[in-house]
Amino acid sequence: MWTAITLWLVLGGGTLAYIGWAATEVGEGAPAWPFAVGLPLLYLALILFSTLLYFALAWGFRAPRPEHARIGRMHTVRLIWREFRTIAGSAPRMMLYRWLVPEPAPAPAALPVLLLHGVLCNAGVWTRMKRHLDAEDLGPVYALSYGPPLASIESFADQTAARIDAILAATGARQVVLVAHSMGGLVARSYLRRHGGGRVARVVTIGTPHAGSVHSWLFPGVSLSQMHPGNPWLRELARPADHAPMPPMVSVWSWHDSMVAPQISSRIADGDNLELTGVGHNALLSDPEVFARVAEQIRIARTAAAQASTEPAVAAAA
Repeated sequence: MWTAITLWLVLGGGTLAYIGWAATEVGEGAPAWPFAVGLPLLYLALILFSTLLYFALAWGFRAPRPEHARIGRMHTVRLIWREFRTIAGSAPRMMLYRWLVPEPAPAPAALPVLLLHGVLCNAGVWTRMKRHLDAEDLGPVYALSYGPPLASIESFADQTAARIDAILAATGARQVVLVAHSMGGLVARSYLRRHGGGRVARVVTIGTPHAGSVHSWLFPGVSLSQMHPGNPWLRELARPADHAPMPPMVSVWSWHDSMVAPQISSRIADGDNLELTGVGHNALLSDPEVFARVAEQIRIARTAAAQASTEPAVAAAA
């Protein structure tokens, strides 16, 4: 809600102001077409500037890449284009997230999926991922838009706990699968430390700065400060949790992440790491290989849950 309102105020208000100024100029005899072309060009120019800034910072603080992770010039252009295109479409998706990422109807389900977004975002960024998982019959798929955007990650973790409780009540399930992008992975891990892992079957993080990112210095806020490399909060999060058992964790990450630097910060020590090449940070949420990796992990979790549910019956029969 917070992110959507901010975007409506900034982009909607800015657009209205631009239209008012353009109408005045056209009324005084100026041609209309430069103003009609200028508005989308201005928006795209700002997105392009931001995209190039993020990539420049990611390049400057990049992790040493092995030979297999190096890409040529044409692949680099494609990498930047896909990231630019994804970011350009993110604002409309976040503004319309209530319609693009609808709430599933309450119904019995064995293993629901909960999507957790990154910093300064909302559930709208999951539009394509949710469509893919629904098409693969891997739902029901829920999403959480937490806030305020710059609050602490612990507060987002508590909101996640309430959301999980509501999902389990609506579906009759015992556990959920958490799929998290960027900061959302830290929200998931904070949830596990604060509330235990009994209600989570598996955690899949996508481009999460598990060891922080230099990009977090670009913005203010408690949640951003918690992602500063070397932050004590991150070190504490990396310590073994007191709760047992913890669910399996998988990190999907890219050697060319444009908003996590160094990129190996997305590796997780106590789980499996699935590396990609040639995919930027936001483009991870529209990448077919990421869709496939996430779907595979959900199927693994479903298989494990089904086997666990049959074990008591088998033991009783024996």
